[in-house]
Amino acid sequence: MADSRKIESAAAAWLAQRDAGPWTAHDQQALEAWLAESTAHRVALLRLQSAWTEAGRLQALAAGLPEGEIPPRDQWSDWIVAGAREPVSVPMDAVGSAVNAAPDLRALAFAPRPRATRSARWPSAAAAAAVLFLAAGLGWGGWQLGGRHQASYASAIGEVREVVLADGSRATLSSDSRLDLRFDRGQRHVALVRGEAFFDVAHDRARPFVVEADGHRAVAVGTRYAVRRDAETLRVVVTEGRVRLESAPGADGRAVPSALLPAGSLATAGREGVLVRSLPLAQAKRYLEWRKGFLAFEDVPLTTAADEFNRFNARRLELADPAVAQLRIGGNFRWSNLEGFVGLLEQGFPVRAERHPDRIVLHSR
Repeated sequence: MADSRKIESAAAAWLAQRDAGPWTAHDQQALEAWLAESTAHRVALLRLQSAWTEAGRLQALAAGLPEGEIPPRDQWSDWIVAGAREPVSVPMDAVGSAVNAAPDLRALAFAPRPRATRSARWPSAAAAAAVLFLAAGLGWGGWQLGGRHQASYASAIGEVREVVLADGSRATLSSDSRLDLRFDRGQRHVALVRGEAFFDVAHDRARPFVVEADGHRAVAVGTRYAVRRDAETLRVVVTEGRVRLESAPGADGRAVPSALLPAGSLATAGREGVLVRSLPLAQAKRYLEWRKGFLAFEDVPLTTAADEFNRFNARRLELADPAVAQLRIGGNFRWSNLEGFVGLLEQGFPVRAERHPDRIVLHSR
């Protein structure tokens, strides 16, 4: 979060400097070098320009002007993104000297993200909403008396749902996910049938909390971690405590060693074994921004970003050719705003969008 705010502040400073003038060839080269350093820099400029355009020349950019006065439309010109063919001249004599002074945007701060509600989106189809099945009429009372509890929880496409489990643990289901629970006095077992879920596990040393998917088991006692099931891999992100990742024996029947994952661990398990990365805790948490309504990308191919958006949206994002698929993208985006994401791509990348009711197809241009 701190890095993104620094980038946004730097982008605002570049815009202010360019508008103030004089803007030299050396300044232009420096801006283009900054843009080339990271796709996140380009996205920050696109985001600021887009917000200014849609909000009637963003009021924040009028800081320092007399009350009730906004910059003329030719005061802030279209700025250059990496790859532009020719510089765009900025008229500097459109207004008097008092207004021509550039606003100081170095202290500009973007509003914090709103805290996400437990259900980020509720699709209109009630049949697609999350469903709870209680086996044999065993509710909380049955759990207390008999020590056995079975339940299933599901979320629809575009829904993030938080549920309280029978033992007091909390599970947050990502879009289009399903959990099957089976608790008894010896173990708390959760089968991740599809999708992804974040678990805030109630401490109970006598009954481990086990999340199982595709032959892998993530075992914890009291901790916070997320498990994601993809077509061929399982991903575990630990944000608090420790998790033991166990795998089924290999094709040759040999046992696979378990991996102990402390906070900050990112583990990926697949056919080739288990790969564990140790990350700063803040970086590990970026993989879980979906709980707050965001997708976080750091210099990834557009095909990766499209796959993530498609997990949360019924309207698909499709890439028409390899050149589009390999474009690099970075930044934080609301997964519920696919149209806005595509609009940013059209502004800052050589991309043309073909829109249909059920999909958006991106072509090179």
